[in-house]
Amino acid sequence: MKMKYLFAVSLASLMMMSCSEDIMDRINEDKAHPAAAAVDAKYQITDAEVASAYSIVNGSYAWYVSSYTEQIFGTGNNQLKNVELRLIGETAAAATFNNEWNATYLNLFNLNQIIEKCGEGGVSEGQSDVLGMAQTLSALNWGVLTDLHGDIPFSECFSGISAPKIDKQEDIYNAIFDLLDDAIANFEEGEKNIGSQDILFGGDLDQWIGFAHALKARYLLHTMGRNSSVLNEVISEAEAALDAGFAGATLDVFNGVTADNSWSAYWWSREYNGSSTTVDNLLLERDDPRETIYNIDYWGEDVVGEPGDQKLAMATEVVNVPQWLDNGAAYLHLFSISELYFIIAEAKARLGQDASTEFQLAVEASMEDYSATGAVYTPAITAQEMTDYLDGIQPLFDADPLKEILIQKYIAQTRDEQIETYNDIRRCIYVDGSHPVTLTNPHNASSTGNRWPVRLPYGESDVQSNPNIAAAFGKGNDAGVYVFTENVWWAGGSR
Repeated sequence: MKMKYLFAVSLASLMMMSCSEDIMDRINEDKAHPAAAAVDAKYQITDAEVASAYSIVNGSYAWYVSSYTEQIFGTGNNQLKNVELRLIGETAAAATFNNEWNATYLNLFNLNQIIEKCGEGGVSEGQSDVLGMAQTLSALNWGVLTDLHGDIPFSECFSGISAPKIDKQEDIYNAIFDLLDDAIANFEEGEKNIGSQDILFGGDLDQWIGFAHALKARYLLHTMGRNSSVLNEVISEAEAALDAGFAGATLDVFNGVTADNSWSAYWWSREYNGSSTTVDNLLLERDDPRETIYNIDYWGEDVVGEPGDQKLAMATEVVNVPQWLDNGAAYLHLFSISELYFIIAEAKARLGQDASTEFQLAVEASMEDYSATGAVYTPAITAQEMTDYLDGIQPLFDADPLKEILIQKYIAQTRDEQIETYNDIRRCIYVDGSHPVTLTNPHNASSTGNRWPVRLPYGESDVQSNPNIAAAFGKGNDAGVYVFTENVWWAGGSR
């Protein structure tokens, strides 16, 4: 009896312990925040869209390169002053773009999760629309990273390898094209699972198809220096985007009350941006109605920034500004319709074809964009003003179509597409020796050589933790200075 009693007590104790552990497991279970693997992939797309537009395409990458392209003057006596003066400690430092480097990889990690979830055995298996969106946005994000930094970790990312190898840009570009082709095929299946989570196109798969074709046209054009026969394919992809009804990819969720677009938020908090004489002179020479939008005397000083002017770069609340910086509700571009028309126009002009229709459509779209987002203190540009302007620049186009196409694209992308302008300048230097816009910043060259960065430095987090990146970045006096001499692959370099 005694033994039976002891056994019963022991069994009861074990049961109580087991029950207690089960209870504790249930108590510790976070039902409000399920594991990432259990979350439907469509709920991650919204964050990927916002991050792509707000942080990746229209964040510090754009703010910095806008000084390199001289579309925006860097002022305010801080970071962008250092960029304006081409100080090596800013332009070649690993810390400069560390936040953007990390943010882009974090966004790509999110997109990679979505792609895996939509694959075989994933929680969102079969959601071809969500899969296509993730593939398209991945292509865009990888494109930004490799266009700006050149060879980067790619194939071994998100695989658990602590120090992924650096892949060649040519291989990354091939992967980008594969992503876009796969995305188009997935969109064409017609699956619609996304609902209201898609804040770019509201689930309109035709627009997504157009977006993917447009991105393919952009990235094919980047490679024309490596493959001169690519121009017909560029036109074909761009026209496929138009055939799909693509009207541009813009993020338009900021209303100036509950949230502001990234450019306005940055300017309001720092006041580091101003109008540049490089852009303003082009507008004045053409009697361009966009000039009063680009150049407004906001501070009562009526001063336009001369690229590289040290005194103005160190000033605060002096340099005139583009009006759209004071419009927090201005939409942000991921890909403007004007860029698409400019791509077709450039490709046709280089092939000796008539590009006049696409040229006019591109300029009209740009003027509408300036007017819709930047006419804060001045009247909107009228249809008659657009017609008169196009008539006025026609002789310039007739005299040298390619030159005027690239100048007008430069003006158009001053609004918020400076990364593509930076790509255009480097691409054109490699293809035909020049870009028609003359950069005037005297600090672009020094007694020790070029100081206009032909690429951006790697992020500090990987310089510190990944030996492959550390070796490529350099050390001592050589740390980061490769950004002044080593072109990316599509611009004729080897890294």
